[in-house]
Amino acid sequence: MKFINYLEKISGVSIYGLSSLLIFGTFFLLMLIWVIKADKKLIDEISHIPLD
Repeated sequence: MKFINYLEKISGVSIYGLSSLLIFGTFFLLMLIWVIKADKKLIDEISHIPLD
């Protein structure tokens, strides 16, 4: 029996895929907005952390 057959027996399983996509999209959008609005000096400072 394939894994998809087990998922079909669970009621409301489609909400998990939709909610995970929504969480990922929201996080990606927030990070994109933060990167665009962030101060360039802060980004330079953060980029040099692994080298220090």
